[in-house]
Amino acid sequence: MMKKYIYLTLFFSGLFFNAYAQEVVTGVVKDATGQTIPGATVVIKGTSKYVSSDLDGKFSIAALKDFPFTLQINITGYQQQEIDIYELSDEPAEIILKTANVLDEVVVIGYGTQKKGDITGSVSSVPQLALKQPISSFDRALQGAAAGVQVTQVSGQPGAAVSIRIRGGNSITGGNEPLYVIDGFPVYNSNGDASAGVTAGPSINALASLNPSDIESIEVLKDASATAIYGSRGANGVVLITTKKGKAGQNTLTYDAYYGTQQVLKKIDVMTNAKDWAILKNEARANSGKAPYYTQDQINGLGEGTDWQDAAFRSASIQNHQISMTGGDDKTRYAISGNYFKQKGVLLNTDFERYSGRVNLERDFSEKFKVGVNLTASKISAQVANAGVVNALLAMPPAVNIRDASGKYTYQSEFETPLGNPIATLEKEINYTETYRFLGNAYGEYAFFDGLVAKVSFGTDIINNKQNRFIPSDIYQGANSNPTGKAYVGSKFASTWLNENTLSYSKTINDKHSLNVVVGYTQQAFETESAIAGSQAFITDQLSYNDLASGSVYTQPESGSSAWALNSYLGRINYSIDQKYIFTVSGRADGSSRFGKDKKWGYFPSAAFAWNISKEDFLSSYKTISNLKVRLSAGVTGNQEIGQYLSLATLGSNTYFFGGQTYVGFAPNRIANPDLGWETTAQYDAGIDLSLYKNRINFVFDAYLKKTTNLLLNVPIPYTSGQTTALQNYGSVENKGIELGINTENLTGPFSWNTNFVFSVNRNKVLTLGDGADYIISGANIAQVGQPLGTFYGYQTNGLFQTGDDIANLPTINPATTKPGDRRYIDINGDGKITQADDRTFIGNAQPKFQGGITNTLSYLNFDLSIFFQGTYGNKVFNQNKQQLELLTGQQNASVTAYERWTPTNPTNDVQRAFEDPAPVNTSRYVEDGSFLRLKNITLGYNLPKNIAAKIHSNQIKVYVSAANVFTWTKYTGFDPEVSRNEQSTLNQGIDYSIYPSSKSFLAGLSISF
Repeated sequence: MMKKYIYLTLFFSGLFFNAYAQEVVTGVVKDATGQTIPGATVVIKGTSKYVSSDLDGKFSIAALKDFPFTLQINITGYQQQEIDIYELSDEPAEIILKTANVLDEVVVIGYGTQKKGDITGSVSSVPQLALKQPISSFDRALQGAAAGVQVTQVSGQPGAAVSIRIRGGNSITGGNEPLYVIDGFPVYNSNGDASAGVTAGPSINALASLNPSDIESIEVLKDASATAIYGSRGANGVVLITTKKGKAGQNTLTYDAYYGTQQVLKKIDVMTNAKDWAILKNEARANSGKAPYYTQDQINGLGEGTDWQDAAFRSASIQNHQISMTGGDDKTRYAISGNYFKQKGVLLNTDFERYSGRVNLERDFSEKFKVGVNLTASKISAQVANAGVVNALLAMPPAVNIRDASGKYTYQSEFETPLGNPIATLEKEINYTETYRFLGNAYGEYAFFDGLVAKVSFGTDIINNKQNRFIPSDIYQGANSNPTGKAYVGSKFASTWLNENTLSYSKTINDKHSLNVVVGYTQQAFETESAIAGSQAFITDQLSYNDLASGSVYTQPESGSSAWALNSYLGRINYSIDQKYIFTVSGRADGSSRFGKDKKWGYFPSAAFAWNISKEDFLSSYKTISNLKVRLSAGVTGNQEIGQYLSLATLGSNTYFFGGQTYVGFAPNRIANPDLGWETTAQYDAGIDLSLYKNRINFVFDAYLKKTTNLLLNVPIPYTSGQTTALQNYGSVENKGIELGINTENLTGPFSWNTNFVFSVNRNKVLTLGDGADYIISGANIAQVGQPLGTFYGYQTNGLFQTGDDIANLPTINPATTKPGDRRYIDINGDGKITQADDRTFIGNAQPKFQGGITNTLSYLNFDLSIFFQGTYGNKVFNQNKQQLELLTGQQNASVTAYERWTPTNPTNDVQRAFEDPAPVNTSRYVEDGSFLRLKNITLGYNLPKNIAAKIHSNQIKVYVSAANVFTWTKYTGFDPEVSRNEQSTLNQGIDYSIYPSSKSFLAGLSISF
């Protein structure tokens, strides 16, 4: 018994000794200058054991019993280092990491990856820092972050879509948004794609379903060499999204969160004093030959008046929470995350909310075979502002109270222009959309032998959208319907499936010739179904949209379905000699169901050449130059974004009345066009990549020319056809420009400072519109041969008529009614009259002369600071809000410029006289300079010392404060110069009218990893 006790004592003593006397490997990680590197990951190769270097660059990791083994040391910005451990030493190992060579950085391209040094096309990488802003969708992170990419925030509504143009707009009526490829799955983000069609307000961005914090990298493919492999969808550029993946030996649990508040960027200056507005109203009536509306006693009793904007705008919260787990071993890598994001709008009762989850998993079954899945699921919901509510906030007179004497909401403005109470609209109207999305793909890769790899993937994108709208009978919009009150319920289900099959081969011969070949076949199909139902005249508003049967009058239901399919063959060959001379040839053949039976297939080739001059012997003595490469490319891409069935003859339903009965019949509404084909964009690019002083200064310069032909336009056709227009291939548009990107490492060491600068210029011009057409007019915009898209069209003004002017003999729109104080217009053709046909002209353009962004990142010890400025110059905005507010009718509110209006005692030459019935005229008066410089984001962070983090067993704890849209320097008088009433439209861009205003935010955040 005693012997057994002794054995047990010795056994547990051995365990105790092994636990506390375990042998370890110690070391310190430094850079080439001798500075220690904190946060470097040290992994025992082939195992899941890892540690991170501390603030002094030191590490300690338990040794394996079996020698030798290998340590892998890596950190972003440095080349990975491996050291073999043959025995333990009392001296710490000193590990020197070399700065990562810019040319060795791996960049994601279409259907593969490439080292930067081997790229022949124009590819921009979006800095990770851009994704750390408080944004609802990742596409907003492209703003000012990549040269040649113009991002317009078309609405401040939380979750609203943005408009993106890569190297300008190619199409007049077709789609101009880029193609997004998310972990290999192509997605086109067009407004309304996931909408049931019920919501009257800003479109909710379908891309907002993807959590920006899940993204590892964003690459923007711009020239034909980079985009031709996407064929019929590459003309507008391609944005490649790669989500975060797990890494062997790095098991990490991270919690990220931030919380903040938002405020409207600015208010528009309108009259808020009821007395002053009443005087204006009386004056407008007097100038129209009418009696005053108010007596002087009534004016004196009006009080200060209502500031409708103050009542509608609020301080709104924004918050984000994410938990993520990443890691793996030499066989399996995983990344799992869950996210909650909520942004309340700065307008009452508007908000956006997202729940999302992601799973990325890879498994090596053998050295030859591996599989993986990328899955994301999300639910987004939003309460959307009524499309006209901002206009009502600006136009509602200050003499109207928000509530009446009984405390109920005032129903409407009592004056001639009918305006509903916008506060009641915001508070009581339900405009709710809810979208569920599942996006995922699964793939398998098999290496037949060294260099030859086959990959097969299957994916699906499923969107289920539900929209509910209820307009109660006690607000203006509901009471003015006939019958009163409205409710609608709509749903839309859209699904896409994708199968891609590629075969790639890589081979290096004699360390001199390098070959990479990719060939593939892909197929994709899409189908959608939608339905809308509605009722009116409800007995009670309590049930809102939840019981359509309780409405006594049913609105006509709508339903529909559509589908498209795309089959493709693709290929690319990359060939380099000594890494000096690099050739790329690629192409794709697409067969699309969207086009005519004689034009189903399109072919999109490209070729490119790059010369790494810095590898030539004659530059070897120039130590200043780290890298010098010139690039040339040419190719053709296409655009298929025109909707479905437009090449076919179709029938439309119509309602007829015969003998007191209602009948439904069908009639032709489109003629067939079997020759309807692609819009085709030919692009030529020349670029230079230059790195100096051991890659501390990096330049990327590109010059390009794009010509888009066979535009998809609705062309007038003879009335004998039974139709007025038909979609045909006519016309062409040109874009040309330059792009510059500069990245500098200004200071290194304990205090470091990096700068990233992007700059771009694009010039757009309509070359032809086909079949003798010279222009297309749409509202305040015109597409005119020889002019850029986005051109404003109207009258040039040269002041006001004054007392004493011989008005009868001067050019006017209406000589019989024109009086002193009315606006003058320039007689363009000199015929003594002002007419639409002859005297309207070009009065500005929405496209900027140049745009850019600059980010400075500084760090010192545990502190880091980033400052991001973004701006444009030379773009114009048609301020339609100002046009309405300067009518000075006295029937609605007016701009504060009304205080400077023309009167006989104030003969100004700027603001016209008050008058009850002027017609709004598109003039140069309302075209304003939209140039701006914006402090887009500023973030200050602090990493807590390691010894503090260790108390809760954390690897890292970071706290930070951030501000977005902090200051905007601009001459524009509206809410924000970044506007476009018509959202993603290229023809009708740059119009500011009743748009949900943008906001600025201030927040604090926390990141903890274990």
